[in-house]
Amino acid sequence: MAEATLAGVGDLELRKESLLALTWRRFRRHRPALVGMSILVMFALLAVLAPVLTPYDPTAQRLTQALIPPSPAHPLGTDHLGRDILARILYGTRLSLLIGVFAVLIGLVVGVPLGAVSGYYGGKVDMIIQRVADTLLSFPSILLALSLVAVLGVGLQNVIISVGVGTIPSFIRLVRGTVLALREETYVEAARCVGVSDWGIIWKHIMRNAMAPIIVQATLSMGTTILVAAGLGFLGLGVQPPTPEWGAMLGEGRQYIFSAPYMATFPGLAIFLAVLGFNLVGDGLRDALDPRLWQR
Repeated sequence: MAEATLAGVGDLELRKESLLALTWRRFRRHRPALVGMSILVMFALLAVLAPVLTPYDPTAQRLTQALIPPSPAHPLGTDHLGRDILARILYGTRLSLLIGVFAVLIGLVVGVPLGAVSGYYGGKVDMIIQRVADTLLSFPSILLALSLVAVLGVGLQNVIISVGVGTIPSFIRLVRGTVLALREETYVEAARCVGVSDWGIIWKHIMRNAMAPIIVQATLSMGTTILVAAGLGFLGLGVQPPTPEWGAMLGEGRQYIFSAPYMATFPGLAIFLAVLGFNLVGDGLRDALDPRLWQR
């Protein structure tokens, strides 16, 4: 009996490894996804190595060196206060990635349980949760974030909360639809017959099979949250100066768009590349994790 149990465990581990290997092979064949991953790895390295890559303090003002065009001393130039733009972009990478990660975590922590409960139980619970989701979805992401910032106030923590709340309804809808499709599967019926509790069925059986679309949605939402946070910074309602943040840098460069276009060009390019990287990786993960697209 013990040998049979060990053999079963070994077969299960082998199947898991085979599934991971197959997923990775499919992801590697998706060239745009590899480009996106390269972009994200680059930004992660820039965020970690920022103190090594630039000798300048991103918040130190040197008015005598204001609006210097790109040069060997300042590869991306300086802004209107003499701050090195490269240093501010490098340190701003940390902030933008931080906002993206924690905002999506809010959507996951709140949206996934609500979507699971809504899809599994249905009835009045489903109606209430879906009406809340409909209300949130009726606002464009940037407008919802603006409304919440107006109530909570500006600052990093409030920006993360405001942007994160906008990701909740998409996770609710995604998880609800997935649970509706999975709750009638044979293995779920078998779990009910042997007396597994509803929460046990949801978290041990249904959610394990719903992780693929959740991972894809989380990756795609990273790009959206970075874009929305940059929009708040552009309007002056995000992270406040002198903290380096891409959207705020873009807003400051707007005033010098003709005399010093590099002030807006380089922060805008950073936002573009970060959002592009997450979108490409999310698209690759969708193809790699969808069993319907796998070829035998």
